[in-house]
Amino acid sequence: MATGALISERYELGDRLGSGGMSSVYKATDRVLERTVAVKVLAEHLSDDEKFVARFRREALAVAKLIHPNIVQVYDTGVDAHRHYIVMEYVEGRSGAQLLQTKGSLGPAAAVGIGVQACAGLDYAHRQGIIHRDVKPGNLMVIGGPAGDGAGAAEGEMGVKLADFGIARAAEQTRITQVGSVVGTAAYLAPEQARGEEAAPVSDVYALGVVIYQLLTGRLPYEGSTLAELAIRRENERPLPPSSYDDSVSEELSTAVLKALEGDPAQRYGSARALSEGLRRGIAGMDPTDFDSGAPVTSATRALPRTEQDTPVVPAPAPRRPEPSPRRPVIQPASAKRKRSASSIARGIFLILLLALVAAIVAGIVILSTNAGQSTDVGDLLQDQVDTQIDKLEQYIQDNTE
Repeated sequence: MATGALISERYELGDRLGSGGMSSVYKATDRVLERTVAVKVLAEHLSDDEKFVARFRREALAVAKLIHPNIVQVYDTGVDAHRHYIVMEYVEGRSGAQLLQTKGSLGPAAAVGIGVQACAGLDYAHRQGIIHRDVKPGNLMVIGGPAGDGAGAAEGEMGVKLADFGIARAAEQTRITQVGSVVGTAAYLAPEQARGEEAAPVSDVYALGVVIYQLLTGRLPYEGSTLAELAIRRENERPLPPSSYDDSVSEELSTAVLKALEGDPAQRYGSARALSEGLRRGIAGMDPTDFDSGAPVTSATRALPRTEQDTPVVPAPAPRRPEPSPRRPVIQPASAKRKRSASSIARGIFLILLLALVAAIVAGIVILSTNAGQSTDVGDLLQDQVDTQIDKLEQYIQDNTE
């Protein structure tokens, strides 16, 4: 597209920043918010391809949810005259690929600084369920440090942002890139990706390991002209330690990088956070494997997003309940026994009186049914029943008061 072209009556395109087989990226001006942005425009020949369009739109939806200092922010997306586009944060810096082209290698401090910040962005994305799938030097934007005046600024003066989640996808959503197809730059593909298997967070760990190896040595751990050649070398060779190319790279740091490059995913660092810790320990001369590298990021861990600054939370121990004192036999005083005896007597008297009352009611009903007690036989019978109840009551009281 020509310089000065206007997209959606809002974004005025400037210089082209880069291009690939899928899209082109332009520096642009947002006329509404009056700020400089980057606009990625899908290649024209792909605009009619529903799968590519869906993948392109999925990028915007997925990455727009990621707000992190080490990830390029997505601002907007849309379609204008059949041109699908994404508006992103404009980063005034240089890519890792540009730094390698001009400097060859960056040395341990800069390489680890870039790697640690890239790990922070990847760890955050993985915990949101998003895999980058195309980590490479060209997708790491460096601000300051080796991208500045060349003075080799310290890590704290350097910023790194992961860019171009062009083929990223939300892991929990329907896949667009089907298992069996290979997407990404071949030299940075994890072995499982090269076999056509589904990408996972540890696949990004491998790719970042390749990038760090390249930043330390100026070369790739494995080189080949085809994907098949790369696969054969991965199966039959082990890369030389970075320390063999540069004496300033310690053996411990070499070990950390080589662990990230293990062909078996189970032998790599289990997460980007673990790789970050390995790099920190390696450059400090400590064993980069002598710590709990953690389990791979899965759906069970996505519910708890974390950033590099997070610290592990150790649950407070549950308060100990006091041990119960030995139970002693309870000796009740005689007065308590007397109270229970009197209470039993009272309950007994109440029951007897209740029975007598029922008997009297029955008798009254009988009398009413026999001409109001005119029958002498019925009266005699009633009198006998009452006398019997009274005798029982007297006997009960006498038995319980002795």
